[in-house]
Amino acid sequence: MKVSARTSRPAVSHKEVGADAAGQRLDNFLLTALKGVPRSHVYRLIRSGQVRVNSGRSAPSYRVKHGDRIRLPPVRYREGGAPKPPAGGLDWLERRIVYEDARLLVLDKPAGLAVHGGSRVALGCIEALRSLRPEPKTLELVHRLDRATSGCLLVAKRRSALRTLHALLREGQVDKHYFALLKGRWPEGVTRIAEPLVTTRREGEARVKVDRSGKLATSEFRLIERIGDSASFVDIAIGTGRTHQIRVHAAHAGHPIAGDDRYGDRQFNARLERLGLRRMFLHAHSVSFEWPDTGEEFSVSVPLPDELKRVLDELSDDRSARPAARGRRRAASPRPRSKAGR
Repeated sequence: MKVSARTSRPAVSHKEVGADAAGQRLDNFLLTALKGVPRSHVYRLIRSGQVRVNSGRSAPSYRVKHGDRIRLPPVRYREGGAPKPPAGGLDWLERRIVYEDARLLVLDKPAGLAVHGGSRVALGCIEALRSLRPEPKTLELVHRLDRATSGCLLVAKRRSALRTLHALLREGQVDKHYFALLKGRWPEGVTRIAEPLVTTRREGEARVKVDRSGKLATSEFRLIERIGDSASFVDIAIGTGRTHQIRVHAAHAGHPIAGDDRYGDRQFNARLERLGLRRMFLHAHSVSFEWPDTGEEFSVSVPLPDELKRVLDELSDDRSARPAARGRRRAASPRPRSKAGR
């Protein structure tokens, strides 16, 4: 019998949280401590109580403290830890880095690439970046984007920067904006949605719904332009960062995102697919905040991908759209910068 990879099974161990790791979410701490273990399995270990913090159960969102004692259960993993980079290299990833300094890196994440590797994904953004940039001691995701979402992804190169940015996110001090194409006629002006969300997971897959028992999530939708009677191009600012927040809020309002295969409208998606849409029409176009230690403003934005621009043009030219829609979209649609600025 041929064995493709050897495996090992260590005994139970304990790890004390150092000062440099304090403030991280428990799930992120474990993904670093248990390199090579699929993300979905890490969540199962937490839910089943096999991971303990100071001898007690904790949620994945628990933020570890300096001196916490973490029980790490025996896990089966491939020797060698992180997956190998693709044979074609990572030049494509280098070209998608839109900003980098001593403490922060910003990636224009393509749609279809997961931010983390896992049981169904051999290589995610963070694993690829660590292969591309092996020299920083710390390279951690500041936040997440859905696999189907493109755009600005912040990655901390220092633990101090990670703690600072996580604090800013918790306090609502990070301004994040998205572009989306929604089904139907979104109302004029700004519409604020404040609805609590509940997340359930099955085999690592998240399913989210509006529910009174959930955590409050706030999203502000601003109409940029209606394209005929069938679709609306909008800008969305989020005050919280819940899983699938924009997608669920849009669907709850009766205007699901084009191309969303989980919460979307099948007929609308099929029509947009005929016009060339091969992904979800959701793009994280800008992030801005102020560094609290210096008062320096940071702002980065990336333009709408060409494949999404083409869909807007095709939709405007479609017979079911109003003839004047194309000109209005070109006049009203923002033109985000392609590089970061401060």
